[in-house]
This record gives sequence, C-alpha cells and structure tokens, in this order.
Amino acid sequence: MIIDCHGHYTTTPPEHDKFRQSQLARLSDPSLAEPTAAEISDEAIRKSIEDNQLRVLRERGGDMMIFSPKASAMGHDIEDPDVARKWAQANNDLIYRVVEMFPENFAGVCQLPQTPNGSLEDSVRELRRSVEQLGFVGCNLNPDPSGGFWNSKPLYDEYWFPIYEAMVELDVPAMIHVSGSCNPNFYALGPHYLNADTTAFMQFIEGDLFSRFPTLRFVIPHGGGAVPYHWGRFCGLAERLKRPPLSEHVMNNVFFDTCVYNQAGIELLLKVVDLDNILFASEMLGAVPNLKDPATGRFWDDTKRYIDALELSESQEHQLYELNVRRVYPRLDARLREMGH
Repeated sequence: MIIDCHGHYTTTPPEHDKFRQSQLARLSDPSLAEPTAAEISDEAIRKSIEDNQLRVLRERGGDMMIFSPKASAMGHDIEDPDVARKWAQANNDLIYRVVEMFPENFAGVCQLPQTPNGSLEDSVRELRRSVEQLGFVGCNLNPDPSGGFWNSKPLYDEYWFPIYEAMVELDVPAMIHVSGSCNPNFYALGPHYLNADTTAFMQFIEGDLFSRFPTLRFVIPHGGGAVPYHWGRFCGLAERLKRPPLSEHVMNNVFFDTCVYNQAGIELLLKVVDLDNILFASEMLGAVPNLKDPATGRFWDDTKRYIDALELSESQEHQLYELNVRRVYPRLDARLREMGH
C-alpha cells in the first residue's frame, strides 16, 4: 500500500472561498451580515476530488492520502478568534465529507483555529472534535501564526503545552505547517515554508520537549527544509548547546516527508536521515500544481518516481511507502486494520 502523508484540499469548490471572502469583508465592515459556512453539494465536492487529487493519486500509483485543508489559506494571521474558529470548522467539515465519500483513499488531518499569540483553548477543542467526532488522524500545527514575522513563543515553550498534552492523550501527530506569508520578504511557498521547517527543527534541538512528552510526534514537511543539507551543522549545534546526540534528543519523535522535488534532493534525504524517520509524501497539487520539469517532462511533485529510481529493496519500499506512516499515525493504522488492510 502506498500512503501519501501530505495532501491539501487545494481544489475546494468556489462557494467555500466566497465564505472566506465574506468573513474577511465583515472584519473590515462590521455592519455586514455575519456569513455562514457555504452549502456545498456532495456532487461539487466529489467532482473537485475526482478530477484532481484522486485522479492524480491513482495515475501515480498511490492508494491513500492524508488530507488536510489548504495550508496557505489557513489564515492564522487574522486575530479574531471567532473568525478563526468558524473558518477552521468549515475547512475541517469539508475534509470530513471528502473522507466519508472516499474512505479508501483519504484520511483527515485538521486545521487548528490558531491566532497570533492567542489562546490555544479553541485549538485544543477543535483538535478533540476533529479526532473524536470526525475520526481524523492528526493535525497541522503552525509555529508562526503571524505569517512570517515570528513573534510567537518557540515550540519548546510552555505556551504550546495544552496542544501537546491533547496530542499525547489522543495519540495523534502534528505536521509542522505554516500558512500564508504576510511578510513581503518571504514568498509563502518558498522561503516561508522552508524556513518554518528548518526553524522548527532547531527549536526542537534547543528545548528539551521530548523528555517531558516522550510520545509526542511531529512530521516536518518538505524534506525537513534545510535540515538534511546542513545535518552536520545541526549535530554540531546540539553539541554546542550541550544537548544529547540528535538520534537520542529528537529523532525518536521527529519525522521528515519526501516532498522534495528533484532526484538529488531525495537521494540526499535518504543518505542523511534514517529510513525509520522518513514518510512518503508528495503535496501534489500544492506548491507546484500541474508543473513539469522541462529537463524530464515529468511533474515536479511526482515524488514516487524519484523514490522508485533509488532501487530500494522491497522491504525498504514497504517501510517508506506504508509502514512508517502507519507507525507515526496510529489512528490511521487502526482504521486501515478495520478496513482489512
């Protein structure tokens, strides 16, 4: 079985986007009527998935995708907690409907209603609702709700502990994922995303988070940002900060995905990072939707072809494509077992 651990609903029906536009318009003009989440037909949702993510997943040989709301549209820079809560709920409810329509192909991961330096009570509540009521298998956690200005507490700070406590109790991981960039210095899909991945890993090194929460798990996407390329620097910094070796200090709890869009990058990732810590993913129809590498004529985000070119053993492929994902997402594993997989 081939499980893609990183997919976003980037093709939502237009009615959903209009709801968001109405939310933002009311922030500017409170005299406007408060909008309600869009009424979207099953047919519209089905078409948006069958013509896009599901079609591409099947064409590229995948079986299942862990699916979450569109990351760049999470909008955590909006400070109004009521808007954040209702937007997260609307997004997660759509993901739930997708999973209900295509249970063999999608598993849900939730957006949290984060706000810049805001209370995490709503985020904990939405995490619980998504896992316990909607059957989701994880969440996305934004370490920079400001949208590129990084004024939040580092991930090892006690500010984040309510989320971590709920994650541990529910036995779900979080994918580290920022949203849109409000800082013109950082293009969202490039330096903003990759900086967040790299920064999160460094914060895990700086703190002592996993001594307090030994079963807490994070997936750092996009191949870990700059981490694999500068592995020696991070190992040296851990020593300088008098932290244990990375294998003991963070790598029992931190995992990288394969959203790396060139052959040499994938090869480097697997040379530097232990196979146990790598999960297959593509983020298809995300940062580089329907764009091809002119040198090969193949889609940039067809990451399976890079992995297939590595000539891994059958057991290594099985581990990378399925077993690691099921281990990091135990609720997904339980669901697949119930389905006979």
